[in-house]
Amino acid sequence: MPEDADKSGSVSRRKFLASAGGAIAAAGVAGGLLTKTDGAAVPKPVDEIDDVEGAVDVKLRVNGKIYNLKVQPRVTLLDALRERLQITGPKRVCDRGNCGGCTVLKDGKPIYACMMLAVDAQNSALTTVEGIGTPDNLSELQKQFVEHDGLMCGFCTPGFVTSCHAALKANPKATLEDIKRACAGNICRCGTFNRVFEAALAAAKKMRSA
Repeated sequence: MPEDADKSGSVSRRKFLASAGGAIAAAGVAGGLLTKTDGAAVPKPVDEIDDVEGAVDVKLRVNGKIYNLKVQPRVTLLDALRERLQITGPKRVCDRGNCGGCTVLKDGKPIYACMMLAVDAQNSALTTVEGIGTPDNLSELQKQFVEHDGLMCGFCTPGFVTSCHAALKANPKATLEDIKRACAGNICRCGTFNRVFEAALAAAKKMRSA
């Protein structure tokens, strides 16, 4: 009996997956999602994807620098930062505005970068975690995150740092309840919330005494 059929003559799981995969690949090529180079199918470059009718000029001010981009109107701020500018501090996690991994500051206020179009972020001062501190020059808040082990896998950490930074800038005397409220839109799947709060409160204390 062929391995592609069971005793009842039905198509096997292996054959179904193989045929389904072939159909998907064919649809992708037909839709122009892939280009061919020397006989091999490869993804189109980002610049080529955006270099189509309907792309618009966008000027973004990120961490004090001006960037001129040409993107399709549907491109989110998160995609513009990560894929076009290689500013990868904001993380893509849920891509639904639920987790806070992509938090950036727009004119000093936290927003979800995955929920804002790049074209709508023009004429604003944008700050990512890279603009708060660098590995060679950590902010006080970032130092306290390290000191208090305010991270585990670290994927959500940039969003927490950005949210806490905004809270402490707005209120240097922030209480535990203030910090919790500021982080209400951020999720840590590792459950490091208490250490995050400790780090933020310690940073606030250091900043007040500086």
